[in-house]
Amino acid sequence: MKNTFSPSVFFDLSDFKHKEIFEVENVWETVSKISDFIRNNNGPKNVVIGKGTVIEEGALIKGLAIIGDNCFIAHGAYIREGAIIGDNVKIGHCVEIKNSVILNNTNVAHFNYVGDSIVGNDVNIGGGAIIANFRLDGQTIKIKYNGKHFDTNLKKLGAIVGDKSKIGVNSVLNPGTILSRNSKVFPLTSVFGTHFNEDVIK
Repeated sequence: MKNTFSPSVFFDLSDFKHKEIFEVENVWETVSKISDFIRNNNGPKNVVIGKGTVIEEGALIKGLAIIGDNCFIAHGAYIREGAIIGDNVKIGHCVEIKNSVILNNTNVAHFNYVGDSIVGNDVNIGGGAIIANFRLDGQTIKIKYNGKHFDTNLKKLGAIVGDKSKIGVNSVLNPGTILSRNSKVFPLTSVFGTHFNEDVIK
């Protein structure tokens, strides 16, 4: 029986070049592995950039980072420590990515923050949407599902966003939010908790 929170529940990893990072029981466990994974795969380089990727003037890639093939990184983007970005990903103007994995063919529009998160294939994150990663009370992030709380033991954890999800403009995914594949979040929505098989979250 497949674990409810297995990475394969949320993502098709067949075409993702770094699928080994998802060899975990619960999908959120991947987040704490990102920096070590990059160090072990980049050799002496802090940043590895794939073929055909365009990085506009004024973007900053701080590293550690792996950026795939045929990506577009816009002016003003800030790729901080611990970013794994798949192929054919678009990172828009003034987007900040920190300690996160973004799978293939995903668009992060502009003026977004993605922290300590995993974003699936073919996801669209609308302008101004934020993935928050830290509780105001500083406690560890807990996953809520079926009346149970699962302590991740992580002080920083943003969201797990399943394949082909659409996140509306100016919405907020609060710490520990989990969205299944094909989720849709209305604009201006503040999302908490775990959502499976929801057509629209509003």
